[in-house]
Amino acid sequence: MPLPVLVVFRGIGQVMFQESALTGALFVLGIALSIPVLAAGIVVGAAIGTAVAWFAKFDKGEVLAGIHGFNPALVGIGTLFFFEPGVGSISLLLVGSVLATFLTRLVRTHVPFPTYTAPFIVVTWGVFFLGPVIGAVPIGGDYPTLVPNPPFGAFVEAVAHGVGQVMFQASIWTGVLFVVGIAVNDRPHAIWVVVGSVVGMLVANYHVAAGMQAIDPEKLIPRSQADTVTLGLFGYNATLVAVALFLNRRSLVAPLVGVFLSVPLTELVPRLGLPALTAPFVLAAWIVLGLERLESRLFGPSPSK
Repeated sequence: MPLPVLVVFRGIGQVMFQESALTGALFVLGIALSIPVLAAGIVVGAAIGTAVAWFAKFDKGEVLAGIHGFNPALVGIGTLFFFEPGVGSISLLLVGSVLATFLTRLVRTHVPFPTYTAPFIVVTWGVFFLGPVIGAVPIGGDYPTLVPNPPFGAFVEAVAHGVGQVMFQASIWTGVLFVVGIAVNDRPHAIWVVVGSVVGMLVANYHVAAGMQAIDPEKLIPRSQADTVTLGLFGYNATLVAVALFLNRRSLVAPLVGVFLSVPLTELVPRLGLPALTAPFVLAAWIVLGLERLESRLFGPSPSK
């Protein structure tokens, strides 16, 4: 078995579909430059998921590829995004990471389509609502960032944040390191991540009026729609669905359709009283994949040249 630390970092890289320990390490560095405590959360979550999957004798190839690390990694960082470090939040992080590992195995075994981050979403919704019940202290406001953003303007901020918000980071430096981390492993994926963030931001910005108010899709608090766009909160699901659908089939149309779908879904989910997390990405990807399957059944496969 490779060094366990390499497998843990691969699990973090798999958050954005990259089976690369170097990519995962650059992701962690990007998070640490923004909010160090969240970097610790993602590493702990990925380590728990990897260890549980290994000792539970899950498929060895999947474990080594980091497949069972990325959902627990997101649970780890998500828990500390919503709650201050303490007995309650750490307990939720530990239990939630274990649950996400087994839920990933269950869904991958019994569901005939990609599970993506669905286990993280379900577990973290539970953490979000259970935390106050067991005494976990919600984060008041936002964490201060370790390295402040340079003054690059709203457009650059929105695009970079759209990449970084995949892991709850509103930092230009984090977004840049995420793109670099993906590019060292797969340059087309890095291009799609940026394209997804740009298009998601433009689609969300299209109907923004002066003074328009919205619900922050993560923290469920009132926030101006313009600030929500600049923070990248309409970009991160778009980046994920773009890469996911490009992986499914090399195409321009499917990823862009997924990106366009992810934006209204990002507005819809918070209105149900649920943090959006990556649910818009998963739903948009499933819709596009479902339409592709329906097309194939109705009209057959495309004729070969």
